[in-house]
Amino acid sequence: MNKMPLKKLFHIDREAYKSEYEKRFNDDDTVHLDIEISGNAAFLCQTKEMFGSIISIVRTNTKIVNMCSVLPEKALIQYRTRCLTDEIVLTNNIEGVHSTRKEINEILSDLSTKDRKKRFVGLVKKYVTLSQNEEIPLQTSRDIRRIYDDIFYDEISSSNPNNLPDGNIFRKCGVDVYSETQNIIHSGIHPESEIISTMDKSLDFLANADCDILIRIAVFHYLFGYIHPFYDGNGRTDRFISSYLLSKELNSLIGYHISYTIKENINKYYNAFDTCNHPLNKGDLTPFAEMFLNLVDISMKQLYDEIKNKLDKFNFYCNLCPKLPNANHKDIIKLYSVLIQASLFSENGISHKELEIGFKVSYSSVRNKLSYIPDELLIKNTRERHAYYMLDLDKVDIMFSK
Repeated sequence: MNKMPLKKLFHIDREAYKSEYEKRFNDDDTVHLDIEISGNAAFLCQTKEMFGSIISIVRTNTKIVNMCSVLPEKALIQYRTRCLTDEIVLTNNIEGVHSTRKEINEILSDLSTKDRKKRFVGLVKKYVTLSQNEEIPLQTSRDIRRIYDDIFYDEISSSNPNNLPDGNIFRKCGVDVYSETQNIIHSGIHPESEIISTMDKSLDFLANADCDILIRIAVFHYLFGYIHPFYDGNGRTDRFISSYLLSKELNSLIGYHISYTIKENINKYYNAFDTCNHPLNKGDLTPFAEMFLNLVDISMKQLYDEIKNKLDKFNFYCNLCPKLPNANHKDIIKLYSVLIQASLFSENGISHKELEIGFKVSYSSVRNKLSYIPDELLIKNTRERHAYYMLDLDKVDIMFSK
């Protein structure tokens, strides 16, 4: 970042700190928000680092869209489910909430469940909507509350009702954010009237088309964390909203990958919050916006590299299919291809039922086809009494290395 955080400059040169603040605050390109941060009017410098990240994000997005267009549709569905599971486990983990892939996969396998009090049901169902192009209103504080209720209300009412919002929309009382050593590092806005007012102003900024949408998403992510409108679930609600907004502007897979990148860069993430929260930073939100856009850029590149790696491997192994055992029998090359795809893109493999549908044959016909795959090459997983299959690619490598 070319612009040193004001908080840091204060401890280096007090006079330079004052003049630099005036320069940044009064610059013609500075964006001003009708919001106070720690007693200072909030503002944002639109830097070349931000626009560099945005250009890189858009370029990588085009590459991802083009690559996804050549992936088999089933592979894309499988990969999306795998990424969704990762995202939910990691967004929970960032908040110190333990969840397992098994828990999330069980919910995904039964999305029709009415038991919303079960852990993570609301969270999983909400993330699933990101790939369904569902419109989620984000205009007023009540829209934020509806998102929160969809994700957490039933779960929290069952497990810890004291943490439910007790105001008209948000919390009535104050709330503190603690470090790992139990020191208070931030106190959320209060009373509730101020929470509502600041949230509505933040949503107005999010809707302001005078500023690039990716910059607005970054700033809103900060503002939501600063406001901290709920007693519990703030971080996960904030990341879901960012995932939703990013998935609308970019390939929807980014909505299932951002928590991975945040978790990898967690110190940078929290330090940017701390810097912008501090009174000495004088309401300058530039450090957080630059950091967040950089993380989105990193996340997009990670996504591209991961998909490209899987696509390259898929093509490599598919080229070997004619040389695999029993490949001369009807549909077996296709079956090998489907099992390779499941190994690379899916969470648990492809189910027996999916094979029946894909090959348009009966249960017994699928069993017969699977019998042509040598036992040492076929991986069978059983989950909730259902069988899932994939090809053991390590064994294939060994077979062709001889």
